[in-house]
Amino acid sequence: MNIYLVEDDQLYSDFVKKSLSQNPSYKVTVFETAEDALKALEAGLPDAMIVDYKLPGMSGIELFESIKGKIENQKVIMLSAIDDGNMVLSFIQKGVRDYVIKDDTVIESLVAVLEGNDEDYLFN
Repeated sequence: MNIYLVEDDQLYSDFVKKSLSQNPSYKVTVFETAEDALKALEAGLPDAMIVDYKLPGMSGIELFESIKGKIENQKVIMLSAIDDGNMVLSFIQKGVRDYVIKDDTVIESLVAVLEGNDEDYLFN
């Protein structure tokens, strides 16, 4: 599974990449900005994207909105340290179906969504 991780915090992106890469079927490519990810997306969408909501420049939700017309079976997971029901509702209204909070279970939640076993983790 080809996964793009868009995360500006290098320590956090290293943690997520290293954790997910323990599964040999996951190939994780990291981008520090939405703009960098957009350039790579010109060649096509990966199987999944994990996008931090707060990014320098273009936000994660702005990135999502710019590509949502191209999304077919790909998963786009919005990632945030902010646990705010109103924000999650605004994501849903914009078409985001998967949202994971940066907490102690972030890796388990991401894997559950990536594997389609997200019933227990959806909006966790």
